[in-house]
Amino acid sequence: MNGIENIATAPMWAGFVAFVLVMLAVDLWVFGGNKAHKVTAREAAAWSVGWFSLALAFNGGLWWYLNGTVGAEIAEQKSLEFLSGYLIEKALSVDNIFIFLLIFTAFQVKPEYQRRVLIYGVLGAIVMRAIMILAGAWVVSEFSWVLYLFGAFLLYTGVKMLKAVDDEPDVKNNPVLRFARRHLPVSEGDHGEKFVVWKDGKRYVTPLLLVLILIEATDLVFAVDSIPAIFAITSDPFIVFTSNMFAILGLRALYFLLADIADRFHLLKYGLALVLCFIGLKMLLLPWIHIPVHISLSVVALLIAGSVVASLYVTRKK
Repeated sequence: MNGIENIATAPMWAGFVAFVLVMLAVDLWVFGGNKAHKVTAREAAAWSVGWFSLALAFNGGLWWYLNGTVGAEIAEQKSLEFLSGYLIEKALSVDNIFIFLLIFTAFQVKPEYQRRVLIYGVLGAIVMRAIMILAGAWVVSEFSWVLYLFGAFLLYTGVKMLKAVDDEPDVKNNPVLRFARRHLPVSEGDHGEKFVVWKDGKRYVTPLLLVLILIEATDLVFAVDSIPAIFAITSDPFIVFTSNMFAILGLRALYFLLADIADRFHLLKYGLALVLCFIGLKMLLLPWIHIPVHISLSVVALLIAGSVVASLYVTRKK
């Protein structure tokens, strides 16, 4: 963990939070994210490129600001940390997409309703991850040995993922879903994009709300993996928060971009599992071996790119 631990000022935090809120508002009310709409591949590609460009622009602006205030060395370090954290979170979010696809398929959610579920899923994910990141930053600052627990957990998760890469979760028997069905009155059937309906003066939740609950629970589980992974790169809460938020904001567009061709990226799960193993080992070996950020970035990029290329090659006949 080189460099200063927190490079952000209060205005930087306020400015970034305002940016996130503005972008969410634009998506909801300008581009119709709150209305039933089937997202085309072209639209998803445009949004994906837009989010990726904004992330790179933010990183460039961060480097420019830090270069003029605290020097070129720290500016380069922090920009590399952001890029590494963003790449890791973006890659791990692909695993979310596989699960989202299983959930939507299991509940037969129409494509035009998926966008609304995911926009609220993103809102929930932002709140949950903000809390987890700030709590994690405080824990790491007070108890640095927690990083070794993070490392052991990531290594265990990576090995477990390698062993279970071909297993598909039974989403309809998920414990969260069973709990929700026991405690919430559910009105079965197709109710369009509504989360709640009224019948005979009584309020019922729809299956679409159960899907949203399952999406939120799934993201919480993945956050337990991805957030410690970024703390392996940096303990700066601003870098962890911003890289995580940019990846989450682009998650919905990435889902619609990959949903129809997700089966062509089967080997990517191996790459993601190896990424978790590498990061876990990096954290566990920290007292003896320091792996620079640019080396970590190169290894992560190589593992992800290699698994993507291998996936596309194996499934090329499709």
